[in-house]
Amino acid sequence: MIGVLVNTVAVIIGSIIGLIFKKGIPDKYIDGVMLGIGLCTVYIGISGALKGENTLILIFSIVIGSLIGTFLDIDMRLNSIGKWIESRFNTSSNNHSSVAAGFVTASLLFCIGAMTIVGSLNAGLVGDNEMLFTKSLLDFISSIMLTVSLGIGVLFSAAFVFVFQSSIVLLAQYLQPVLTEGSIAEITCAGSIIIIALGLNIIGFTKIKVANYLPAIIIAPIISYILTIL
Repeated sequence: MIGVLVNTVAVIIGSIIGLIFKKGIPDKYIDGVMLGIGLCTVYIGISGALKGENTLILIFSIVIGSLIGTFLDIDMRLNSIGKWIESRFNTSSNNHSSVAAGFVTASLLFCIGAMTIVGSLNAGLVGDNEMLFTKSLLDFISSIMLTVSLGIGVLFSAAFVFVFQSSIVLLAQYLQPVLTEGSIAEITCAGSIIIIALGLNIIGFTKIKVANYLPAIIIAPIISYILTIL
């Protein structure tokens, strides 16, 4: 669990540094940073989406995942957590982003991706935290930039990072048979499509309820595993 703890602390420290920098930066520069982050997010999503090996798995995963996510209204629930934090800590929204938006955006960016899945599996199965340490450095830098543009909500995403990654670490031995190399490629592909949508939201092109597509990253390895059996 040391890798998960380091990753969580990295997000917290990075967010605090971002909040310090944010106070002295004029709004026009924050707008520029936010647009840049949105463009980079789209690029990251496109790069990851190309790692998929079976387009049909992607289509079925996104369709089934969206149906489940919409039924459960995951986006609303995550935003409700952010709004609860907003009211609990008496933090107000600004012109750029609410606490809820910062929390949801950072949580998705920090937790969707091959490094999260593979790194947590390695930590849980063989105690190898190297990938999570590398991810921690990347998340530290990302959290600074995200907090400058999205605000304090990014800080609270550290809790989501801890819960999500520690769950994979603790369940690693049970997940290993399903999370094959091929399955992880499909998870990365489906997750990257979600990240593209997230990037478009950050830029302001769309208002997609991104979190409602999260079940797709669970559906993808299941379909992949079933196909390998058949």
